[in-house]
Amino acid sequence: MRPAALPPGPPGSHPAFAIFAVSPGKLSPMRVGRPVQALPHPNCDYCGAKATLVRPGEAAYPYQDDHGPLWLCAPCEAWIGIFARSTRNLPLGRLANAELREWKAKLHAALEPMAEAKARRDGVNIFEARSKGYKWLAGELKIEPKACNINLLDVEQCKAAIDVIEQFERNRRAATPSE
Repeated sequence: MRPAALPPGPPGSHPAFAIFAVSPGKLSPMRVGRPVQALPHPNCDYCGAKATLVRPGEAAYPYQDDHGPLWLCAPCEAWIGIFARSTRNLPLGRLANAELREWKAKLHAALEPMAEAKARRDGVNIFEARSKGYKWLAGELKIEPKACNINLLDVEQCKAAIDVIEQFERNRRAATPSE
């Protein structure tokens, strides 16, 4: 395929549309500008194999209900969803096997009531309350705030986060006077 330049367009037209790729019997526009990042293709943390993108209705899809597309490692039974409305199928985080999914659910169950209480107490929306909760948790776990997301944590980090939250709750109850 060789690029062919067209005659200049009308004044003010974008030069990106003046370059075309010529292949036998075909003339199609070529992209000009910043390079496009390669599509994400996560690897399984357990066996190292490349994950496969599966969609609802496919034989390998692990749910009966539609939970949207997933990156899946079938031999390890590990998977992770993709960001909503992602056109590039960006994974939410690391692939999770049954044990990690269980600990992520426990962490979510421990963290969500704190976020809801903060939203009620401070009058902020739930997204801001969760964000502040993750920032606090990152400080307690001594990890980068950007890395403190349930979908990025491993089993040990989930356990440590649950311990931190439980200790916080114990301290809060002890500091609150009983009636």
